[in-house]
Formats: sequence, C-alpha cells, structure tokens
Amino acid sequence: NLAHLLAISGLHMGLLAGFVFTALRLGLILIPSIAAGGLAKKLAAFGGLIAAAGYLGLSGGSIATERAFVMAAVTVGAVILERRAISLRAVALAALIILVRRPEAITGPGFQMSFAATTALVVVFTIMNRRNAGKAPRNPIVSISVGTLISSAVAGFATLPIAAAHFNMISHYGLLANLISVPLMGVLVIPMAVVAVCLLPLHLEWIPLMLMGYGLDWILGVADAVSHWPDAVSKVPAPPDWAFFSLCLGLLWMALMMSKVRLVGLLPVCIALLVWAQVQRPDVLISDTGSLVGVLRDGGRALSKEKGSGFVASVWLENDGDAIFQKRAAGRWEGGRTINAGGHSVHAASGKRGLAGFKGCNRKDIVVFSEAYKGDATCEIFDRNRLRETGSISITFDENGIADITTARAMAGRQYWDTKALRKARFGH
Repeated sequence: NLAHLLAISGLHMGLLAGFVFTALRLGLILIPSIAAGGLAKKLAAFGGLIAAAGYLGLSGGSIATERAFVMAAVTVGAVILERRAISLRAVALAALIILVRRPEAITGPGFQMSFAATTALVVVFTIMNRRNAGKAPRNPIVSISVGTLISSAVAGFATLPIAAAHFNMISHYGLLANLISVPLMGVLVIPMAVVAVCLLPLHLEWIPLMLMGYGLDWILGVADAVSHWPDAVSKVPAPPDWAFFSLCLGLLWMALMMSKVRLVGLLPVCIALLVWAQVQRPDVLISDTGSLVGVLRDGGRALSKEKGSGFVASVWLENDGDAIFQKRAAGRWEGGRTINAGGHSVHAASGKRGLAGFKGCNRKDIVVFSEAYKGDATCEIFDRNRLRETGSISITFDENGIADITTARAMAGRQYWDTKALRKARFGH
C-alpha cells in the first residue's frame, strides 16, 4: 500500500504540480500588477503544468507517468480555463485521452487502480463539500487531518478489490501505514526535491537532498516495520474474469449515480464477492514446456520440482492464494514422480532421464513429458509436441472424476505470432 510513494505515480505528479503551483502563486501575488489582474492563479497553474511535463520527461514517459501527467494536465487546464478542476468530467476526460492513445491500458492494474482511487475521491469529497456548504470553516489543522484520513481510507478501499484481484493479496495495515507516511511525502520529500533542483546552480542541492533522504528513510522504515507485523498480509485466490468485471461494473455504477439508484450497484458487487469467495482452482496445472506440474491437494498445490520455471510457479501459487515459495510447495509432492489427484495418477517426467524412466501407465493416468514422446499409451499424455500446440494446460475433475481440460490456446485463440501454419498461409514463410 506504500508502493505509490516509492514508484512513479499519480501522487508524485499531483504533489509536484501542486507544490509548484502553490509556491508560484504565493510569489506572484506579491506583485501588485499581477495580483490585481487575477493572473497569479493562471500563471501559477501554467508553471505547475511545466513542472509536471519536466517530470514526465525525466521519468522516461512510461504508461503510468503518462497517465498521471494527463490527469494533472486536465486539472491544471481546468484552473486556467476557470472550470472546476476536481470533477468526474475531468476524470472521464483524462481516461478518454489515455484510452485513445493506449487502449490496452484499461486491462492493466495501474490504470484500474489509479482511476478507481481518483473516481472514489472525487465522489466522496464532492458529497462532503455539498454537505458542508454554508457552514463555518473548521480549524485548518483539523481539516488537514480529517482530509488525510478520509482520502487515505477512500483510496485504499477503492483500490482494495483491484489489488486483490491482480496481486492476490490484501494488506491489513495499509491505511495506518499511509496515514503516517503520506503527510511527510507532501510536506518534506516533494518540496525538498523541488528546492534541490532550484539550488543546483549554487551547488547547494545537498542540503534539501539530505532532508529529503530523512523523509524517504522514514517511509521505508514504516514499510519495513508494518510488513513484519503479525498477519500483515493475507493471500487470496484470483477471481473469475466475469466476477471481477461484475465487481468493477457495480462499483462504477455506485460511484456515478447521484441518487438512490446507486444502490442497484450493490447487486453485482455482492454476486461477484460471493462467487469470488467460493472460487475453485484447477486440480492440475501444466506449464507450456511440460517442465512443471502443479497438483492441488488438501494442504495446497504441490509442485513437481523445487527449482526452474520460477515465474510460472509463483503465478500459480499467487493465484491459488498461497503465500509459500516454490521450494516448500515442491515438498508437498510426495511419492517420487507420481502423485494422486481426484482419483487420477499424475506422472511428471521432466527431461530425457524422466522420459527414459517411464514404465507405462493406466487408462485414467495423466502423464506429462518435457520431451517428445514416441510410443503408444492408453493414458492421457502431454508431451513437448502436444504442449507446443495447446500451450499451458489446466485440468479440473468433477465429482465423478471426469477431467475437464482447458488449454491456453483455446482461451487465447490462434494468432499469427504463435501459429506457424497461419503465418505460412498468410505470409508464405
């Protein structure tokens, strides 16, 4: 939950543009001609936009930074044009610009979490502003404290289901960690970074950078301490795609509707959470090379080997909601190369030695080779040649022990870049 403080994110861009805007505006209102003409705010906003553009260039222009810059630019543009800077229209315009340029971004966690947090914050603070309209202003310290608490809580809850779906984990103390870290980011780290740039010509940048380092050490210390608290993180299995879509649709409906009709969004949200809580993971998983096999057992998924195919193993375990490492998961694989799954024997024979040691199988067995198998067998065999055509495999057994086999190729379809026959038919080679 503190990754947005240490990565290039919309928070950085917003804090940078906001600090430059505030500093320039305070300086410009000291000039009577500019202050009297009402140009101070617009010129300061334009300066904040230039600072954000400079940050975009320095950061390398990744998708996350472009997204943050577009949102900052929309906000600053609204200030210059004397429009409402914080509104759902501004959020929608930023999303439209990004999706026109990079439509694939909508499937990524960065886009989803960024706009989920922003949309939720705009909705909540709009409602609060309406209720507080006409009331006497609060003490500034109280307002800042309450605003920080509410913004951290709202952003955390808005991104919680998306983070859980993509990263298979829930941080229990993320709100507390943000509350004791975010204020320091805004009042010390970002301002000192800007001051350091201004002092570079005088070779005095080491002073603000030293102060900035203290702030970053504090944030890293908070992250380290909180992450080591008991039960700081819970692992959750990945939801079905349609359930995740239903969840996002329901939350979006509740955010956009301004009357009691918004309560209708609770229905798809509840259905999605109910399905997610009862999700069933595949009984058997086979990598596209056949070098790794995972079998789901009562104690968790057992892996066929403790080293190699580490990325595949980590993804399987994460999607299972299992917090252990590959080596420990391999310790669950008992009985040599063969293990039982749903009344079927699963035999994993990796490498030429495993192929040479194969002694035959029964009709209900499942055998996986990482090499090409040349021979006759009555069981279900997945060798290198077959997996090259199917991609990775998932197998689920019903209550009668009948296997439902799903292939990656069936899910993704055949494309020019992964099917030689299609390329040859289309391009001649």
